[in-house]
Amino acid sequence: MRTANRLATLLLATALLAGGALLAAEALLAATNRPPLLVDPAAGAAALGRTRWDAPEVRAVAVAALVAGLAILVAQLRRWRPARVDAGNGWHLHRRSVERRLAVAAGSVPGVRRARVRVRRRGAGWRPRVVATGDPAARREVEFAVRQELHRLAASRPDRIEVRLLPVRRAP
Repeated sequence: MRTANRLATLLLATALLAGGALLAAEALLAATNRPPLLVDPAAGAAALGRTRWDAPEVRAVAVAALVAGLAILVAQLRRWRPARVDAGNGWHLHRRSVERRLAVAAGSVPGVRRARVRVRRRGAGWRPRVVATGDPAARREVEFAVRQELHRLAASRPDRIEVRLLPVRRAP
């Protein structure tokens, strides 16, 4: 979502810059008693005077502005997964890399297959969540393997690691 936010910011900044430059040019032309560049003030005022609030064009523009504003607000208020996780002492690790390394560590435990790890944000800290297929009795071994990998990464170790082991389904 960072890319979408950056594109939206670039588009908004470009529109504001172009509008500001056009407004400054129109103001300069008006101050020097020259004809307007794009917008004739008298014709613009007459067109706005004839436009009614209940016109379909006005409603369409108002709805589009409302929807765009709400979409931007929701995108900014939503809590996205972090791109980096704090490793302590001012160091950061890439979240995806940490997830892959922890998944490999969890999958290396005998009897555990298809391990997936998601790093979740909890306040200022973060917590890994492991979901794998295997014997539920191997939960402690999986947690130990994940903690060992965190130690190898020199990452700040979270207090709690969520481990969920789903039993292997047997074909009937």
